[in-house]
Amino acid sequence: MLSILAGTLSSRLGAPLLLVFLGLGMLAGGDGIGGIVFDNFRATYLVGSTALAIILFDGGLRTSRSTFRLALWPALSLATFGVIVTAGIVGAAAALFLHLSWLQALLVGATVASTDAAAVFLLLHSRGTEIKKRVSATLEIESGLNDPMAIFLTIACVELLITPNLTLDWHVGLSFVVQMVGGAVIGIAGGFLLLALINRIDIAAGLYPILAAAGALVIFSGAQLADASGFLAVYLVGLVLGNHRHRAHQVISRFHDGLAWLAQIVMFLLLGLLVNPSALLGNLWGELAVAATLIVLARPVAVWLGLIPFRFSWQEKTFMAWVGLRGAVPIFLASIPVLAGVSAGMTYFNVAFVVVLASLVIQGWTVGWATRFLGLEVPPPPEPLERHEIDLPSSSDRDAASWRVAAHSPALDAPFAQLSLPKRTRVIAVIRDGAVMNRATLERLQVDDYIIALTPPQHVVSLDKLFAARPGAGPGPGTAELGEFTFDSDVTLGRLCGMYGVPFEPLDGGKTLAEFLKLRLGDTIVVGDRVQLGPVELVVREITEDGIVKVGLEVIPPAERLPILRFGRWVRRRGQAALGFLTRTS
Repeated sequence: MLSILAGTLSSRLGAPLLLVFLGLGMLAGGDGIGGIVFDNFRATYLVGSTALAIILFDGGLRTSRSTFRLALWPALSLATFGVIVTAGIVGAAAALFLHLSWLQALLVGATVASTDAAAVFLLLHSRGTEIKKRVSATLEIESGLNDPMAIFLTIACVELLITPNLTLDWHVGLSFVVQMVGGAVIGIAGGFLLLALINRIDIAAGLYPILAAAGALVIFSGAQLADASGFLAVYLVGLVLGNHRHRAHQVISRFHDGLAWLAQIVMFLLLGLLVNPSALLGNLWGELAVAATLIVLARPVAVWLGLIPFRFSWQEKTFMAWVGLRGAVPIFLASIPVLAGVSAGMTYFNVAFVVVLASLVIQGWTVGWATRFLGLEVPPPPEPLERHEIDLPSSSDRDAASWRVAAHSPALDAPFAQLSLPKRTRVIAVIRDGAVMNRATLERLQVDDYIIALTPPQHVVSLDKLFAARPGAGPGPGTAELGEFTFDSDVTLGRLCGMYGVPFEPLDGGKTLAEFLKLRLGDTIVVGDRVQLGPVELVVREITEDGIVKVGLEVIPPAERLPILRFGRWVRRRGQAALGFLTRTS
């Protein structure tokens, strides 16, 4: 209860909620005002595993198939190669600053090498910040996939420390492949089995979300018992369930949203209880040096190397390098050496805790600032003020839902009979002030009208956009961030360039803006992508399932648009002025 109340107050200061939960746990612990002495690492490991499984399951539920396809391969690169690079660089820093052996130092690197799903899912969407989809999707999917590699490295180092004569051979690599492939197979197969069970069994509506949670945890524990990655499996279970039609979809989604919050609060409170701040002071400077190495060196190197094969701008790589958020997972992994009885086990735990604190304070507090500084913030997608889903039989090929018409909604622009509805969509009823309107004589919709409609599942988002306020109509960044002028994507490049006197290649003149942008950007296009065209930029402004719909024209010079470029220009000018002054003085 205190965590929830404190979280509402901390949001005014922009403090990361997870840091609040962790701080409350520390206040309640042995060194805090609560005085609760808690040192049960085994219970923490069990509760932390369960909580992390619930968080990953909820993350999978909320990851769309298109988002997963968009960012799978770069995320997989960061989740494997990136984790190894991070562990190696942090291990070298631990050997230098903490005076550990190379194997002990590598264990430190392994425990803090993975980003945290709880931190990433929460902080990337906090305070209304909306980031370019390719970037946020890569970070989210990476956090859901990188735990197996970090766990594998941690356990391998622990086994080598416990059994010094143990030699590494091809069985070690095979073990990792079994974990990854086994986790993927069990997760996908288990997800479809759980989906079939939910659609076939007839129970009270309130039991469906409990069935989903219990089924996900059974699959998680089964994968663990089979020496596969339970964390990868449970994430894929959520992904399968969240992207297929099933009963009680809305009830399950809302229940697991609350359950994931509960898991985050419990996990961070428990970890806060477990740590004694006084124990961190013994080698605090060395621990801070390791944290600094991770933030400013290891993570950036891992990101820039891991994303070489993929099309990311330097702003996107810089952002992903900075927002390598650490949370409960490093502390959770650092409890493994303690449970295994490794000598100086608390050293690993203390280092991991300081790294997490530094990450939440420095990186977590600056997510919104970094987004704006690097020019990656995009207008938030339109969200309906109210949308209520109506459960239909799973055999139905359409969904039923109700929407409340928002102010500044596109649905207010045209007569009711001429509304641009998606294919196979039918408005069943319009309710105004509690009365059902006659659709045959209704001229126009009004703000706060309730619309009940049938539509294919893939068109629900289109109706969200139709009845919600336009992007930029309310507070926050508007669509002006995506170009001062807007054009339909079927306008030819030659016509646009002729209007503004912009040079272009004659071979491209007959291409539509959509064709030209797809040629230059490839298939993985997201809102906010830019293409330089002489003195101006073309900006992807709106995308639907059919492709690019609207294109913006940005005429502001890049140096005037991005804060980081304005800052660089200011530094150059000050440097030139200082150099001129020194030259004149000499």
